[in-house]
Amino acid sequence: MSATLLLTVGLAVLIGISLGLLGGGGSILAVPLLVYVADLPAKEAIATSLLVVGVTSAVGVLPHARAHRVRWRTGLVFGVAGMTGAYAGGRLAEFVPAAVLLTGFAIMMLATAVAMIRGRRSTEGKPVPHELPVPRVILDGVVVGLVTGLVGAGGGFLVVPALALLGGLPMPVAVGTSLLVIAMKSFAGLAGYLSSVQINWGLAAAVTAAAVVGSLLGGRLAGKIPADLLRQAFGWFVVVMGVFVLGQQLPEGLRSNPLLWTGAAVGLAVAVAVAVRNGRRERSAHRQPVDRSPVGSAPRP
Repeated sequence: MSATLLLTVGLAVLIGISLGLLGGGGSILAVPLLVYVADLPAKEAIATSLLVVGVTSAVGVLPHARAHRVRWRTGLVFGVAGMTGAYAGGRLAEFVPAAVLLTGFAIMMLATAVAMIRGRRSTEGKPVPHELPVPRVILDGVVVGLVTGLVGAGGGFLVVPALALLGGLPMPVAVGTSLLVIAMKSFAGLAGYLSSVQINWGLAAAVTAAAVVGSLLGGRLAGKIPADLLRQAFGWFVVVMGVFVLGQQLPEGLRSNPLLWTGAAVGLAVAVAVAVRNGRRERSAHRQPVDRSPVGSAPRP
């Protein structure tokens, strides 16, 4: 076994940990790993990542299911809708320039990351839905599936916010349900790619096995980490990956300019700080003082 393969398999464990712990991020790690470490062509790397992430997510959902952290109805409806979009995206991918797709993809990653770091608006006093509304689930599933099929990523970091931010699901439940959705969409996207891409099945099997081990470890850790900390970590993770993907689409001259990266880092830090501050203000504004006076007591003069 070559040193390159050993390194690829070793780093693949992080793909599984990301999926099991955060419910996303697997493809964002898998595609750069397969392109820059395993030296696969971009489209073959995307197709292989869909296989790896699909199998790993399917295995990773098991510990979440045993811990009752999966909403099956929401996940299955979202997943079926996502499969439709993912298959169409996989077939369309060969006709769309990769740079155009990945640039928009990176911008969407950053916007999602800011929303995750900022957190949900206060839902105090409002009932938390047991399942998301079916029409909204279908719409979100098709859109997210299309993105997944086109660029081989965009599963968990879009599904988790949709479930946690829009649906009001607790973060661990959103993570567990996300894995079910990701598995379904990834297999559909892979089916779309197989019409035009060949996969190195030996490499794919080795990377998948390592990622499965990581997903089981991540699944065990997921319920032991506070939800707010998990959400914040997920948001910052997507920030880093979004900046990386966006930077790779720049011309070589701009990519090596330190002033550009310094300005981008400062601007991003300011944007996140403002979003976090506004989120705290909104949560504080929704907090109402609790009246602890005895029932029926007369008000003080």
